[in-house]
Amino acid sequence: MTSTDSDLAAERYRTGIDLLLSLWPGAGEALDEAIAGDPDFALAHAARARLHAISAQPTQAREKIATAQALVAHRGTERERSHVEVLALAIEGQAPKALAGALAHSDRWPRDVVILSMPLGAFGLYAFSGMADHDQARVDLCERHARHFGADDWWFLTYRGWAHGENGDVGLGRTLTQRALGLRRHNVNAAHAVAHVLYESGANDEAQDVIAGWLPEYPKDGVLHGHIAWHGALIALERGDTRRAIAIYNEHVAPSASQGTPINIISDTSSFLWRMQAYGHNVPEGMWNDAAHYASGYFRDAGFPFVDFHMALVGAATGDTQAVEQRVNALNKLVDEGRLPAGSVVPEICRASLAFAGGQYALAVRILEPVARDVVRIGGSGAQREIVEDTLLVALMRCGELKKAHALLDRRLHRRPSPRDTRWLNELLAAETAGGLSNG
Repeated sequence: MTSTDSDLAAERYRTGIDLLLSLWPGAGEALDEAIAGDPDFALAHAARARLHAISAQPTQAREKIATAQALVAHRGTERERSHVEVLALAIEGQAPKALAGALAHSDRWPRDVVILSMPLGAFGLYAFSGMADHDQARVDLCERHARHFGADDWWFLTYRGWAHGENGDVGLGRTLTQRALGLRRHNVNAAHAVAHVLYESGANDEAQDVIAGWLPEYPKDGVLHGHIAWHGALIALERGDTRRAIAIYNEHVAPSASQGTPINIISDTSSFLWRMQAYGHNVPEGMWNDAAHYASGYFRDAGFPFVDFHMALVGAATGDTQAVEQRVNALNKLVDEGRLPAGSVVPEICRASLAFAGGQYALAVRILEPVARDVVRIGGSGAQREIVEDTLLVALMRCGELKKAHALLDRRLHRRPSPRDTRWLNELLAAETAGGLSNG
């Protein structure tokens, strides 16, 4: 399976891969021990590179993958050379080639789950490909290779369940992800996937219980600790319990508290605070400035759609109109040059954030309505992208588009129960009856 004659290196590698695939702390140490046991073990260097990339350590990732490339060229099998090459393409930022390589590799060696994992997940190669149908593509990929995995394979159950849940089959998604978490409790991806499918099911009480019961077991320096807590904060916010929502945010999600990667910290902080404000609650003084101060150190260049949108939220909410407009202009240039696969939806939702933050709700509606269905192209999860629909819905209500707001709320409530949406619908019905609308 691996190019090493060292039993110790092979055992440490297998342990490290399990920890890497479950996102549990300790993967780096295990892989370092594998490398120490056999410094010529190319796949151990490659896995370490992958972990550095996930941990937003690009310099170390490039160094490790270069070592793996040199080693595998000298003594690697065809599978190992392909394995390292796909990882190298991803680390070098050649995402389309990495995706094509990962799919071709998985067709030949479907049990090589380090590579099969790369197109999957909310931040995987499919999600950030700009494709409008990447949710279905993940399902298709998992189903194509399902016969190669046992019924109790915790890794495959996690990602198969995630794929189905994100693609709308929340019942199957819930069954598979809960089974995965039962098989390997210290599996961050499974806990995360369960939180998502319960959210998409409207099972807020169960989701809160899962998060509250599981999160204390997960070390705070785990890469998704703050993000899973963010799910708990959203549940509290949906219930209108702003005190609990803010407490969770301050303890786990805020830049001063979270030890996650920049993409998670920026998206979690900006989307939580934006929701809170859009839902009609006061954001405590200093919170937006803290988020903006953190974000100012990252992602200055446009071209990463998921991040571009969240950076626009920060700029719009803090009055940095110039920064948002510069990002929009840069994104439009990329669109014109054919270098932004996600397309014009990206600059448009950034423009809409400025309009909404400035109280120009009718303008926000005019911008968002034509592109709302294309938001999936920015990647991330359904729960993360829902903030765009939330913004459209609130804008519709605030500019007096009662029928459109009512229709959107009906669609959302038919998809899943929501105390917030039910509250909004009742307020809307009262406003329609009275012939007016409050801004609450």
